[in-house]
Amino acid sequence: MTPMPSAVARAMERIDRLDPALHAFIEVWPDEALAREREAVARRLPLGGLPFAVKGPSGIRSFAARRLIAAGGVPVGATSVPGPGTHWQTWGRGAHGRTVNPWRADRTPGGSSAGSAVAVAAGMVELATGSDGAGSVRIPAAWCGVFGLKTTNGLLPSPDRSGLASAGVLARSAAAAEPYLRQVLDGHETPATAPPLKMPAPVPVPARRALPLPLPLPAVYSEDLGFADVDPEVAAVVGRAVDRLVAAGTVRLVERDARLLDPVGAWTAVRGGAPDDPEAVRVRRTNDERLAALLAGGALLLTPATPNRPHGHEGPGDFYSTALTWAFNLSGHPAASLPAGFTGDGCPVGLQLVAARGADLRLLAAARAVEDVLPAARRPPAR
Repeated sequence: MTPMPSAVARAMERIDRLDPALHAFIEVWPDEALAREREAVARRLPLGGLPFAVKGPSGIRSFAARRLIAAGGVPVGATSVPGPGTHWQTWGRGAHGRTVNPWRADRTPGGSSAGSAVAVAAGMVELATGSDGAGSVRIPAAWCGVFGLKTTNGLLPSPDRSGLASAGVLARSAAAAEPYLRQVLDGHETPATAPPLKMPAPVPVPARRALPLPLPLPAVYSEDLGFADVDPEVAAVVGRAVDRLVAAGTVRLVERDARLLDPVGAWTAVRGGAPDDPEAVRVRRTNDERLAALLAGGALLLTPATPNRPHGHEGPGDFYSTALTWAFNLSGHPAASLPAGFTGDGCPVGLQLVAARGADLRLLAAARAVEDVLPAARRPPAR
C-alpha cells in the first residue's frame, strides 16, 4: 500500500498545481519545509508539522511565525502583498503576476494580506499569518470567504511604528485558527491594559482550547456604524446571516447606540505620525467611550466586514473598503471576519465580529459558535 503523503507534501502539491493561476506566493520552500516537518514529528511538538504560510517577504521573521515554528508549525512559503506603483492596498502581486480572487479571477482578493487569504481559501495551507493596520486581514478574509482575525493592538509586537497594525491569522474557519491563538498567545486571555508581550520561551506550552460560551451571545448589529455607505446587497447578505443567528438562539440582539465617528481623518493622522492632532484625539476619545458602552457586559458588535464587494484589479475607485474595519485599529479592539454568504454575482461577503480589548479568546469562541450556525465555508472551484 502506498503511504499517504505528509501534510507538507500535500500542501506543496496543491501549491504547485494551483498557484500558477492564483499567484498567492512569492516564494515557496519545499526542501526546508519537509525537513522541518520531519523534525517536528520526531520531537512530538504540539503542532506536529502543521503547514502554514507567512505574509510577505519579512513574514518568516515575525513574532507569530517564530512562535508557530517553535511549536512545530512548518512555514511552506511567503505570500503576496501589494506591489509597487499603487497607493491602494487591496491587492497583491505573486512571483508570476497579480494575485487573483479564487472565486472570481477578475476581482481582487483584498489586502494587504492578499496571498495569505488566497492560499487558505484554495486549500494550499491550513492557515496563514497576516497583519492588519486598517483591515488587512479582515478584508481579504471577507472577500476570499475564509476566517480572519486581528488581535488586540499591543498584545503582540506591531509591525507598524504607529501601532495601528496588529498581528492576525487567516484560516479556513475559526476552529482552524485556534492553533494559532493557542500557540502565539499562549492560550491566555490578556487584560486590555496589558503591555506588549516580551519574547516568549522558544517552545510554547500547549494550552487547552477556549471554552464554549453560554448562549445566546448578547450582540449589537449595525449595518453602517452610522457613517458608511454600504452596498445594499452586501448589507442584505450580512443581515440574513444575523437573522439566522438570532433564530438559532446563538445571538440575542440588544438595543444600544452603535454610531461611531468616521475614523478616516483620525486614522490618517495617526498613520502620518501625528497622533496628538486635536481632531484625531477627539475622534478616538469619543469612539472609545461609545465602544465601551456598546461592548459592556461582554456584548459583541456585528457589522459587515466591508461596505463593498471585491473590486476589479483596476482599483477600488471612490470606495473605502476599510470604512468598517479601521475604527478598530484606532481603538485596538480585536475583530474577526467570518464567511456570511455570497452576492448574486458570486462574491463572498464577510460578517465582522468585534469584542472588548484583550478578549481575543472570547472572540474566537464566539466566532466558533457563529460558524456552527452559518453555512459551512465552501472551497472555490478548482482552477
